[in-house]
Amino acid sequence: MIRRRVTILGSTGSVGCSTLDLMDQAETAGSGAFEVEVLTGGANVARLVEQARRWKPRLAVIADEAQLSELRDALAGTGVEAAAGEAAIVEAATRSVDWIMAAIVGSAGLRSAWAAAATGATLALANKESLVCCGPALLERVKRSGGRVIPVDSEHSAIFQVFPHDAPEQVARLVLTASGGPFRRATRAEMAGITPEQAVAHPNWSMGAKISVDSATMANKGLEAIEAAYLFDVPAQRIDIVVHPESIIHSLVEYVDGSTLAQMGPPDMKTPIACALAWPDRLAWPAPRLDLAALGRLTFEAPDEERFPALKLARQALVAGGAAPIVFNAANEVAALAFLDRRLSFLNIASVVADTLSSVTAPGVDSGSDGACDAALAVDAQARRAANGIIRDLAAAA
Repeated sequence: MIRRRVTILGSTGSVGCSTLDLMDQAETAGSGAFEVEVLTGGANVARLVEQARRWKPRLAVIADEAQLSELRDALAGTGVEAAAGEAAIVEAATRSVDWIMAAIVGSAGLRSAWAAAATGATLALANKESLVCCGPALLERVKRSGGRVIPVDSEHSAIFQVFPHDAPEQVARLVLTASGGPFRRATRAEMAGITPEQAVAHPNWSMGAKISVDSATMANKGLEAIEAAYLFDVPAQRIDIVVHPESIIHSLVEYVDGSTLAQMGPPDMKTPIACALAWPDRLAWPAPRLDLAALGRLTFEAPDEERFPALKLARQALVAGGAAPIVFNAANEVAALAFLDRRLSFLNIASVVADTLSSVTAPGVDSGSDGACDAALAVDAQARRAANGIIRDLAAAA
């Protein structure tokens, strides 16, 4: 039986809810036993209260400080301590546990993931920004603490499971698969009028709104290429992307002898979460089974960087190095949220990112510095100011 003392940063989001659901199923199946130290949520205090009453963590933290009284009142008599605000979340991330899920979306999750990296715990990383903004520094921080990073994105989990960690020189190439999103067949003209409702309707995965937009623009795949380069220490020219609409093969590792290993499974985020939660063991839970005969065929195609320019921009940022990946990430997040707020057209998301990359110059982050997180966030803030200015100029010109 897998036994873990866990903290979940971002428990009320999509990945956090899936993690708790998986833990519940594993306990029911008799394959896991979990003691929860901390649960943190963003603004959904009702969901956090429900989770805290079920799992009885020592601490529940809501990011929105205005909801602290509501959280305290709802947890009165349960023995669960309540707290609120970013500082409380960062402090909660430093508590001693076996396993920490870092699933706070966006740059808001960077400080807590950075704090968690120094604990020596296994860090299950679902927060892309942590790696994109200060990947080498974060990985070095985890290594110094005696911990380990296990990726939770389905693509990086797939690579992690078939990567020769003791002999990385045997790897010739990494291949990340992409579903292609909801607009895989759409022309640029058709994409001009896309609405937020259409963009968040992903054909295969159930995800949060911002991540769904990233999938629709394929910016997510660009971010994942940057993450993969850092996680597995593989240069940009040895990382490829292939569109695989069925989302059954989650990524592949090609070896120097011509062999290619792929990790396969139905599109369900609980599978990579289960891998991270139990590694190096395997967690039995009522997982969906892969029926290849029922699928009949799997298809693949090359990504179109003209229709989805975010892919090209991300690769350029990775090759440029320094602060460029941080700028790419910040500008993309600002633009995606502006699109969801109907302040920016779908096609202008990539335009804002390109203009921000052109306008922002900043030093890179020292991977050996304890101040790497602060340095990355300073660049992030600079890029966000620039991106917001570009969006305002576009609106004024419309």
